[in-house]
Amino acid sequence: MIDRTQRASHLFTSESVTAGHPDKVADAISDGILDSLIRHDPHVRCACETLVTTGLIVLAGEITVHTPKAAAALAKVDETARDVVRKIGYDDPATGFDYRSCAVVRTLHGQSADINRGVDRKSRAEQGAGDQGIMFGFACDETSQLMPMPIYLAHRLTERMTQARENGDIKWLRPDGKSQVTVGYVQDEPARVHTVVLSTQHTEAALDPRTDAMSEKSRREIIEKIIKPVIVAECPGLWHNKIIFHINPTGRFVIGGPHGDSGLTGRKIIVDTYGGRGCHGGGAFSGKDPSKVDRSASYMCRYIAKNIVKARLARAVEVQVGYAIGIADPVSVMIQTGGSGIVDDERLEAVVRDVFPLRPAEIIDYLKLLRPIYGKTAANGHFGRKDPDFTWEKMDMVDKLRKACKV
Repeated sequence: MIDRTQRASHLFTSESVTAGHPDKVADAISDGILDSLIRHDPHVRCACETLVTTGLIVLAGEITVHTPKAAAALAKVDETARDVVRKIGYDDPATGFDYRSCAVVRTLHGQSADINRGVDRKSRAEQGAGDQGIMFGFACDETSQLMPMPIYLAHRLTERMTQARENGDIKWLRPDGKSQVTVGYVQDEPARVHTVVLSTQHTEAALDPRTDAMSEKSRREIIEKIIKPVIVAECPGLWHNKIIFHINPTGRFVIGGPHGDSGLTGRKIIVDTYGGRGCHGGGAFSGKDPSKVDRSASYMCRYIAKNIVKARLARAVEVQVGYAIGIADPVSVMIQTGGSGIVDDERLEAVVRDVFPLRPAEIIDYLKLLRPIYGKTAANGHFGRKDPDFTWEKMDMVDKLRKACKV
């Protein structure tokens, strides 16, 4: 984790994308398929990858099921994929991608027996990690959900864009869109929103017929109905009249979604996590069952980090764990507070190892991950959201941590 405490001021930028962004369509399909399987087979082995482009969905990866109902669901993955696309809002053939007419190609096969032998053991307590890798979790005290301010606001903007489209507040919106927020910091504290970039797919109704570009009226509508309500609600002290806005900077965004650009599962891992604040191990989440520590251990790292900050043991903290395939215990645990902790990082590492479950099977049981909860994670970030199914966002270890640290 970068220690910025010596800098008087700096700018930091993070981005988010809507559920209709091509990469997020792919993530949602992969997670929708996972949910359809884990609902009937909690111990399904799933690593589903999706490609979307004009008129086409390609499903690839490794899936092994153990129950007849899960096998029936696996036989209907094309229907599951189409239903996900429908819910996102691609229901108009004129957009070049819609749930009725798109082709679905399946290239799915079972999980490698060589990989599986390291995961499934006679004793579930000895369940090994599904792969080697490093996972990170982060939390800081910049927002109520203990997320960095730039990514938190970027996610709230994409959420609001989707809401405005679905409830008809802005009738010319279409599903694809992106947000980007630059926050100015003074002495490591968020001081102002510096720049907001927002690009949204739209119908011809948003254009000025004289210029064939988005009209000034449409731009003001985006600012007044999406950007300002979000920033004022989430951090009123950061709103001011000198914010720089870039609304659909190219002037036109009619062609979008998988017709405008192809989408792939796992291509928005920074959007999924902390917006570039801190580190990322490189492993994507979507489409992977929780035996894959890329997903489950990253959720546990977030849980650990959030509880450390909530316990006021540090203002910001990054947690890293490392795993070897087939081995239950992590090969490493590291805590970095960037100088913001009230106890030594080494002491926090020892406490984390003692207080939190870090073996794959323990993580899965503790966070209740064998449930069909993953479709909801595919858009607007996996962290910093209020949802009872997101067990990794609980802050219920505060007292235990403070006691263990003798604070």
